[in-house]
Amino acid sequence: MTIERVNPPELARPSGFSHAVVATGNRMVFLAGQTALGPDGLIEGATVAAQFERALGNLLHALRGAGGAPEHLTSLTIYAVDLEDYRAHGREIGEVWRRLAGAHYPAMAAVGVSRLWDAEALVEVQGQAVIP
Repeated sequence: MTIERVNPPELARPSGFSHAVVATGNRMVFLAGQTALGPDGLIEGATVAAQFERALGNLLHALRGAGGAPEHLTSLTIYAVDLEDYRAHGREIGEVWRRLAGAHYPAMAAVGVSRLWDAEALVEVQGQAVIP
C-alpha cells in the first residue's frame, strides 16, 4: 500500500493540508463525522481548539478501530460553525493536529455551517483513509 501526497508547484504551497492524495491499497475506510462528544454523550471543551482536539481524537479512535493509523488518512472535511473563530485558533489547531496525527496531511476542506447535529458542537471532522 502506498499513499502519495501531491502538491504541484503550479498551486500555492499548502499549509496543513495536501492538494491531492493518491492512495493505492486494499482497504478504504469511510469515517463518520465526529464532534467533541465524550463517552457520556456530552460535548467536551468550551473553545473550538479544545473541541477540535476531542473531535479529531474521536475520529482517530474510529480509524484505529478499523485497523488504521493517522498516516492512513487520505481526506478530511472540517465543518465549523464559525470559520473566523476556527481561523483565529489555527495555530492551536495545527499543534493539536501535529500532536495527534503527526506531520502527514491529507487532502482537506473546511466548510462553514450554521449548525451541527450536536447543538453545542463548534466543529465536526469527517474523513476517509486507505489502510493496508
